[in-house]
Amino acid sequence: MNSLVAVLASPRVPQLVAAAGNHASMRFLEFFAANIRNPHTRRAYARAADEFLAWCASVGVPSIGAVQPVHVASWIEAGTHELAAPSIKQRLAAIRHLFDWLVTGQVMPVDPAASVRGPRHVVTCGQTSVLDPAEARALLDSIDTSSVVGLRDRALIGLMVYSFARIGAALGMAIDDVYTQNRRLWVRLREKGGKRHAMPCHHNLEEYLTAYLDGAELRGDPKGPLFRTIGRGTGKLTRTVLPQANAYAMIGRRAAAAGIETKLGNHSFRATGITAYLKNGGTLEKAAAMANHASTRTDTRPLSKLPLKNRTALQPHGCIFHEVISINRRLASEMR
Repeated sequence: MNSLVAVLASPRVPQLVAAAGNHASMRFLEFFAANIRNPHTRRAYARAADEFLAWCASVGVPSIGAVQPVHVASWIEAGTHELAAPSIKQRLAAIRHLFDWLVTGQVMPVDPAASVRGPRHVVTCGQTSVLDPAEARALLDSIDTSSVVGLRDRALIGLMVYSFARIGAALGMAIDDVYTQNRRLWVRLREKGGKRHAMPCHHNLEEYLTAYLDGAELRGDPKGPLFRTIGRGTGKLTRTVLPQANAYAMIGRRAAAAGIETKLGNHSFRATGITAYLKNGGTLEKAAAMANHASTRTDTRPLSKLPLKNRTALQPHGCIFHEVISINRRLASEMR
């Protein structure tokens, strides 16, 4: 929502768009306000569009209607010297979608990015760092829970480990998304794509969440955010949702304090939970359902039919659930 407000509140549109007239300017704003609902996608696409149009202005393109495929291709080629292939492909996707929107709005006759090809990028193994179960346990046990900050951090990390929740879904929870059903504590998650997902808590997670809710005295505010920032100088929770960047910084601090050298991110604990579940005999289908993964059909070929180089290249570290598929292959390879 903040990214949408920022787009609409700013009267400035890129120079090349403004040069094409009021209709082009309004269509440009509508692309971000009406066509893109995911705030992360909106932010990434807005950044890519601003950078591309600024580059076009710097090389003498007079307006957005004058952009040609050669301009898009040159910008993409220049980016390959500084950015990784996935970043380049995301930027190209942003430009393609933007120009397609402008074409359907009759701002320009053709999409100049449609014919431009991005760099080739083949993924055979996930890149997310995964903790050993013993390391995850040591990290959780190392958190000092004598303060509300420690209770919050342990509950957040535990939620991602035991429920396989994405960081966005975890931080988007309200207090009443932790509830009791059939004498067990459950959590309700709103995953990407608007999917609502509920699952019972592991007994450790139940302990962490209960201690946090009671210690922070949050039960009286059922509609408030579950994971909140700490007021500066007060040591008390505010009503502001904890940003993802703050969660990432917290994870880095907690890992360093626990003596864990693995570089961790917000997604690492989801990966750790899934990996541990599969190693303990869990099935691929149940893991996908628990993680609210869209499909397990990313690659349905049996492991024995994969090329030998693909089977032997899968290493115990770095593989996650693209997640789940990569882990499943790796575990099968280890059992041979």
